[in-house]
Amino acid sequence: MVLMYSTSVHQMARSAQLKIDIASEVPAYRQIADQVRALIVEGALEPGDSLPPVRKLALDLGIHFNTIAEAYRTLEREGLLEIIHGHGARVAGVSPASPADPEAAENFRQRLRELVAMVRTRGLSTRRIIGELRAVVDGLEGP
Repeated sequence: MVLMYSTSVHQMARSAQLKIDIASEVPAYRQIADQVRALIVEGALEPGDSLPPVRKLALDLGIHFNTIAEAYRTLEREGLLEIIHGHGARVAGVSPASPADPEAAENFRQRLRELVAMVRTRGLSTRRIIGELRAVVDGLEGP
């Protein structure tokens, strides 16, 4: 059985779900950071958007507030969030990405292959995987 907690991140008229799988081997703070990073990269969260306060998000997800704080700090170190004590976290002005080095591309390729292998062993069809990859690419390319 997989236990998951989720909450909505509301920004103006948009909302996105954050989901935490407590049975996952991936630490909860990393799950949160990965999902927020994806929302930023896909444009669902834009520069200047505020994220929920640490304590509120922790209560909504049913996890310790230090877990949320660690996710936010991770994203701050990556330059994706600005954290101002007493004022919360905001999406930073994201600068255009610099060209990836060959090692980054190889790391991406390897991680993607591992992810595809994992979801195949969990029963996702090749057609479904391709559809999901296309949806991600479409989200990156924008409207």
